[in-house]
Parts: sequence; structure tokens; C-alpha cells
Amino acid sequence: MSYKRDSHASKAGLFDSYGGIEEGRGTSSSHREINEHDNDQAVENLQERVMFLKRLTGDIHEEVESHNRMLDIMGSGMDASRGLLSGTMDRFKKVFDKKSNQKICKVAAYFVVSFITVYYLIKFTGYFM
Repeated sequence: MSYKRDSHASKAGLFDSYGGIEEGRGTSSSHREINEHDNDQAVENLQERVMFLKRLTGDIHEEVESHNRMLDIMGSGMDASRGLLSGTMDRFKKVFDKKSNQKICKVAAYFVVSFITVYYLIKFTGYFM
């Protein structure tokens, strides 16, 4: 029986101190008003943050959509250029199949390389300036 009294006494001691704190806080109406004011400010702050994040995600979504459109346009352009390059490569294969055409292509390549070389020499030396 003494065990029950000790248990009851310890519980009463725990809750008495808790009740005293609550009574000290709970009775002042100005403290409640301050807490409500702080809560209102915190709620407004959270609302502002949520609105900012909402605008930010909307901007990100618009940016992603514009990039997707741009990538689609680039993809179709790449497909078109792939078609042109494959046609050009087929023509080169036909030209290089014959020996006489190989000689003509070599002469044309030497001409282009020599033209580019002369152009850069004139550009860097400033001969005509």
C-alpha cells in the first residue's frame, strides 16, 4: 500500500509542476495575444514563401517548356541536315569509285587548301593593309 501512495505522490508532483507552468502562462491574456500575433506573422511569412515558390516553379516550368520547344526545333533541323549529309556522302562515294574522278578531286582539294593558306598568310601578314 505504501507503494501506491508513493506512486500517487510522484504523479501528483509531476503534474503539479506542469499545472503551475500552465496556470502561469494560461492566465495572462496578453501572452495569448502575443502568441496569436506571432502565429499570424509566421503564417503570413509561410504564405509569402509558398507564393514565392509557386512563382518560381511556374517560371521553371515555362523555361523547361521553352527549352523543350527549342530542342524539338533543333532535332528536326538535325534530321534535315542528316538527310543532306547522307546524300552528299553518297555522291562522294560515286565520285571516288572511278580513278579519273579521284585525280580531279585531288586537284580540287589542293586548290582549296592552297587558297586557304594564301588567304591566312595575307590576313596575318597584313600585306594589303
